[in-house]
Amino acid sequence: MKLNGFEQRVAVVTGAGRGIGRAIGTTLSALGAQVAFADLAPPTDLPEGAIGVAMDVTDEGSVDAGFAVVESSLGPVDIVVLNAGVFRVESLEDTSFESWRFTMAVNLDGPFLCCRRVLPGMRERGYGRIVAIGSSAGKTGGAKDVAAYAASKAGVMTLMKSVASQYARAGITANALAPTLIDTEMIAGMADLHESVPVGRLGRPQEVADLVAYLASEHAGFITGEVVDINGGFFID
Repeated sequence: MKLNGFEQRVAVVTGAGRGIGRAIGTTLSALGAQVAFADLAPPTDLPEGAIGVAMDVTDEGSVDAGFAVVESSLGPVDIVVLNAGVFRVESLEDTSFESWRFTMAVNLDGPFLCCRRVLPGMRERGYGRIVAIGSSAGKTGGAKDVAAYAASKAGVMTLMKSVASQYARAGITANALAPTLIDTEMIAGMADLHESVPVGRLGRPQEVADLVAYLASEHAGFITGEVVDINGGFFID
């Protein structure tokens, strides 16, 4: 079955330069959406009809300018995937306030700024799909040295619940994923991580992209305010 609800829809994917974000953007494009790949340095080798947009999600002016480019080039934004993120491994005692604020700025402030920018238009048109990439660390606290990351991901997943409750009657859904141990550059060099995953392997970016696509489709109109695990059984709640 082909997922429906993407033809004539405009999607923005943040952090789309590589890894999970790139897979998400490519998948949405293949399903028929007009996709803006947003990143600090957006990719240039894009699917037909897609555009690259320079965007720093920590900067309000950059977010506003980036969405303005999308709107003028492709049209009103119907789908937003909040994927841009950073992951730093450092003990709480070794986490400077500057480092803490940087993680919060990218992983939590960025989604807030993007949501605030697109929600009025989505409400006016009576349709919207927002999907945030959280983490199981936002549920469990994560490994011992990722306090800032875990707190930021808990925040963005709760933000989606708030958006869901406030905007459901406007035809807007907001959901989050809680992935764990996806095979990307973020966890490169961490040996034998697959041994801790019950299914015996790391997750693939395309698997995350496929789940995002479902939540962004018309088939998921009755799903909102959810945090969906995708972790190979690593964390079962």
